[in-house]
Amino acid sequence: MPKATYLDYAAATPLEKRVLAAMEPYFTENFHNPSASYLAARRSRQALQDARAYVAGYLGARPSEIIFTAGGTEANNLAIQGVMRRFPGGELLVSSLEHDSILAPAGLFKSKQIPATTKGVVDLAAAARLITERTVLISVAWVNSELGTLQPLKEIIRLVEKIRHQRLKRGQTLPLYMHTDAAQAATYFELKVARLRIDLMSINGGKIYGPKQSGALYVRAGTLLKPLILGGGQESSYRSGTENVAGCVGLAKALQIVQVRREAEFKRLTELRDLFIFGLQKQVRGAVVTGVGAPRAPHIVHVSFAEIDGERLMMQLDELGIQCAVGSACSASRDEPSHVLLAIGMDETTARSSLRFSLGQSSKKGDILKTVKALKKLVLTS
Repeated sequence: MPKATYLDYAAATPLEKRVLAAMEPYFTENFHNPSASYLAARRSRQALQDARAYVAGYLGARPSEIIFTAGGTEANNLAIQGVMRRFPGGELLVSSLEHDSILAPAGLFKSKQIPATTKGVVDLAAAARLITERTVLISVAWVNSELGTLQPLKEIIRLVEKIRHQRLKRGQTLPLYMHTDAAQAATYFELKVARLRIDLMSINGGKIYGPKQSGALYVRAGTLLKPLILGGGQESSYRSGTENVAGCVGLAKALQIVQVRREAEFKRLTELRDLFIFGLQKQVRGAVVTGVGAPRAPHIVHVSFAEIDGERLMMQLDELGIQCAVGSACSASRDEPSHVLLAIGMDETTARSSLRFSLGQSSKKGDILKTVKALKKLVLTS
């Protein structure tokens, strides 16, 4: 059986062999609880401290500003719920394009959604109008996981800093924090938080060739939030529970690998992505790429096909050995159109006729040509 063409890297990445090698000792001989006092446990504790320092280094942060979590969803929940529980009278502003791990916890609090343009980016003017005297947190993902569009973080942060300055002049003490979900950005972009001027940032190991259920939340010193999980006080009391040393080591190693090669991969995948878009537009009848003209990440292509059922097309591609997605993997099982697509003004029929293709480390030119050829034939005969 020929090897499958995997084009769903935005949903999950394979574990890098070097990451597995780094993790293996902490499943077996170095299995000890890092909170224990004996020598062997101290070795586990040192590995945890080293992993935290490595992650902090790639973010340009202090080790004390890194909280390890069980994946990106927990990191997002800790950011949203942690701040909003700390400021129960505050308001929350999130992008309408956010992943469900942002929108679901946001729904527990007084929150508003920033509308998006048809190109798949948040509306900055609307964001400015929606911020009130009670807004305490704004959350906008760096890269949209369905469309691949880059969100205008720098512009939003400039707006946040302007409002902070105005509040200080008025003597208002309520903070205004900025959070971004960097799950789809960490593989291809520099993550230096001082340059981003961000307060909170989530990272997901399962999206960067690290272990699933590993993640981290950067929390800038001075940012106030309440923990979600209480117990033994691990992770500076923000995330109690015996630490997953193997997962933390794996996350740190994966982040190191992707950050070292990010510029080369950005260039390589941008060329493949553009080749794919060109092939879709020239050869596949009725194919419309979403978000053309907006700044975008190098690895995600979202496309709709006129009068074609997207789920059926995805299954036909799967039978041909080509794996892609009908949307975000966390919501694709629900029998309803993507909220992201509806938020950019796409009608339900078009939303249901779309697919997401996402590239990664094993993607080659032959995979792109094979997929375009398959789509051309399947759409023509549908």
